[in-house]
Amino acid sequence: MAMDRRPDDMVRITTPELADAFIAEQIEALRSQIGDRKVLLALSGGVDSSVVAAMLIKAVGDQLVCVHVNHGLLRKGEPEQVIEVFRNQMKANLIYVDATDRFLDKLAGVTDPETKRKIIGGEFIEVFAEEARKLDGIEFLAQGTIWPDILESEAGIKAHHNAGGLPEDMQFELVEPVKILFKDEVRVVGERLGLPAGMVYRQPFPGPGLGVRCPGAITRDRLEAVRESDAILREEFAKNGLEGKVWQYFTVVPDFKSTGVKDGKRTFDWPCIIRAINTTDVMEVTVEHLSNELIDHLVSRIISEVPGINRVLFDYTPKPPATVEYE
Repeated sequence: MAMDRRPDDMVRITTPELADAFIAEQIEALRSQIGDRKVLLALSGGVDSSVVAAMLIKAVGDQLVCVHVNHGLLRKGEPEQVIEVFRNQMKANLIYVDATDRFLDKLAGVTDPETKRKIIGGEFIEVFAEEARKLDGIEFLAQGTIWPDILESEAGIKAHHNAGGLPEDMQFELVEPVKILFKDEVRVVGERLGLPAGMVYRQPFPGPGLGVRCPGAITRDRLEAVRESDAILREEFAKNGLEGKVWQYFTVVPDFKSTGVKDGKRTFDWPCIIRAINTTDVMEVTVEHLSNELIDHLVSRIISEVPGINRVLFDYTPKPPATVEYE
């Protein structure tokens, strides 16, 4: 069995040799744990779940069943990308579930951040349970839990992370092969597993998705404003050589409006907040300072291309005191 805690004296995985040793150790542990049985994986397409998928494919092959749930809170183009990479290129056994309406209907009118997270996390588990019931012989649930998830949950900072929460009638055993790693270590391991660079260095993305970047009660129009502004930000970072150099960047559209002017008429629309940050371990975060020219260009594009936005703000706050996400 894989160890449950990161050893205090564990050497940081920074080299191919250390990554190879970890992979070999985990593959042996996975084969020992799983045997000839089947594993269900919540495959978001993010770094953590992708590395877990690649490791499980190497360890147990087609005993792995990947489920990608589109909860309506993904970034623009992501469901299509997951299908292309995993089903078409990696030939994974992938089940795609479009549960957008189911999630958004349950979230309608819910303003409390913890309640939102619990609804999203709970629905995820329910969707996986439903898919598992359609399959024969699923005994394990694989997850991309990493060490900061566990530390922040234990410290009471984060109420939602991947671990646990299965319905009582589901007798799944958890498989968490990267749970003692920090995010930078997961990327090194992912490279050694042969995952494409675009996937390994993809920005981390929270389990509740854009739900935590749409503070307050999630509405479809405001959620779309988050999705479209995020797509513009990612496009401009790529054009300006910042993709892969800045650890995480995204937009937030909070649930309040301010007065503006457009085409000579008064508007009453949302602000869009840009956050661009760097970190190695997610425990401390610094802010990436963008050029005035890039900020001006981002403001111009977002206010002209995204319906419902009339202001663009930039968040200069490090962690601590601010967390990475807004909820």
